[in-house]
Amino acid sequence: MIKFGTAGWRAIIGDEFTFHNVRMVSQAICNYLKRKELAAKGLVIGYDTRFLSEKFALEAAKVFTYNKMKTYLCTRDVPTPALCFAIRQREAAGGVNFTASHNPPEYNGMKLFTAEGAESLPQVTNEVEKELSSLERTGFRDSYYLEEGYFNMINPQEDYLALLRQKVDFSLIRDSRMKMVVDLLYGTARDYLDRILLEEGCQLKVIHNFRDPYFGGYSPESKEENLSELKQILRNSEYHIGIATDADSDRFGCLDRGGDYLPANHLLPLLLDYLVKRKGWRGGVARTVATSHLFDLVARKHKLKVYETPVGFKYIGELILQNKVIMGGEESAGFSIKEHIPEKDGILACLMVAEMAAYYSKNLSLALTELCQGLGARLYNRKVTVSLTPYLSKLLERRLQRPPKSLDDFTVKKVVSLDGLKLLFEDESWFLIRFSGTEAVVRYYAEADTPEKLERIIESGRRYFFRRGA
Repeated sequence: MIKFGTAGWRAIIGDEFTFHNVRMVSQAICNYLKRKELAAKGLVIGYDTRFLSEKFALEAAKVFTYNKMKTYLCTRDVPTPALCFAIRQREAAGGVNFTASHNPPEYNGMKLFTAEGAESLPQVTNEVEKELSSLERTGFRDSYYLEEGYFNMINPQEDYLALLRQKVDFSLIRDSRMKMVVDLLYGTARDYLDRILLEEGCQLKVIHNFRDPYFGGYSPESKEENLSELKQILRNSEYHIGIATDADSDRFGCLDRGGDYLPANHLLPLLLDYLVKRKGWRGGVARTVATSHLFDLVARKHKLKVYETPVGFKYIGELILQNKVIMGGEESAGFSIKEHIPEKDGILACLMVAEMAAYYSKNLSLALTELCQGLGARLYNRKVTVSLTPYLSKLLERRLQRPPKSLDDFTVKKVVSLDGLKLLFEDESWFLIRFSGTEAVVRYYAEADTPEKLERIIESGRRYFFRRGA
C-alpha cells in the first residue's frame, strides 16, 4: 500500500517507485481533485535532479492531461519553493513535485501541494490514499498519452528570482565585500542561488553546479558530513561564509569562516533575533517539536508567542497562511517567513543567512556567542538515528504508550504527545523520541544546558526506550 509520510510518498526507484505506481498515484490525485470540483483549475508539475525524475514528471502530465486537467510542466528541474510560487501565480488547484528531498540517490518521491503552495496536510493525503485503495482494488487505465490542448511548459525562474529580490537586502551583502562559497550539491538551485548573487554583484565561488543523479555519492542533504569540499575550501582560503542547499532546495546549510558548521538549531534563533532587531518584525513564531528551545529563549526576550508543531513544515506553513507567525523553522534546516510561500525555502534561507552575516561583519559564530551571553544560556542538543527492525518497532510502540515519570535522575515535569513522545524535565532540558515519517528509522533528540547533562539524558533515554524486556 502506497502511503504519504511526513513529506509525501517516497520509495526506491524500480522497487516501489515505478512508472505504474506513478501513474496510479497521479490518477488518484485526479480523482480526488475531481471529487472536490477543483480539477478545472489545473496542476503544476516539477521535478528535481534525481534519476528519471523528468520521465516520471512527463508520465504524470500524461495522466493529468488525459483527465482533461490543464497541466503546467516545468521546462527543467526546479527548486521546490519556485514550484510553490508558480502554483500560487497560476491560481492552480495545486502541484506535484517529483523529489525525495534529502533521501539517498536511489529514492524518488511525489510531494503534493495545495493551491496556496503549501504541502498538503494529512486530511488531504489521507483522501488521496483512499482513492489509491480504490484503484488498487478495481484497477485503472495504465496507458495514457498527452492531450496537447491541456499541456503547457513553463519556466518559473524569473518570477521566483524577482520575488527573492523583494525579500533580501542584496546591497548590504554587496557592500560588505563578503566572499562566499555556494555549494549547490548537484541539485535544483543551479542558476537560481548562484545566479541571483552574481547578478547582484556579490563575490562568490560556486561548486557542484551541474546535475549528478548520484549526488557525488552522498545523500543530497546540506548537513555537515556532506559538505566536506565546502569545508575544505573555507579552511584554506579567505572566504568568509559557505552556504548550501539540498537536492530540491527546500533545506539549507551554512559554514562560517574557517569551515565551522552552524546547524539550523543555532541559525534559526540567530535569524529570529536578526529579523526582530534589524527589521522590526513583530508577531508569533513557530518551530517544530524537535527544534532547539534556544528559539524560545529568543522569542521570550522579544515577547513573541511561540507555536510548537509536529515535525513537517506543512504545519508551520498553515500558520504562515493564517498570518500567525513572522517566521518558522525546524531543526532539519527548514525556514520560511511571513508574506512568502508557506513552504520551507532553502534558497531564501541561504540569502537571509548571507544578509545576516554581512550585518554581523562576516562572523556568525561570534554573533551566536554574544546572543547566548545576552540570553544568559547556551543550549546543547543532539539527534540520534536508529534503523528500525520489526522487533524494535513493536518494542517502541509499547514504550511510547507508557511515558516514564523520570529518566534516571531527570524528573519529568510535562509530557508532550504532539509528535512521538517529548519529555520536559524540571530544569527545562528535554528528550524526544519519534518515528520518522519518511524513512524506516526512529530518531531521538535531547537538549540541555551543558554537554555533560546532554550526554546523560541521551544515555538515560536510550536505556529506557531501547532496553529489552517488559
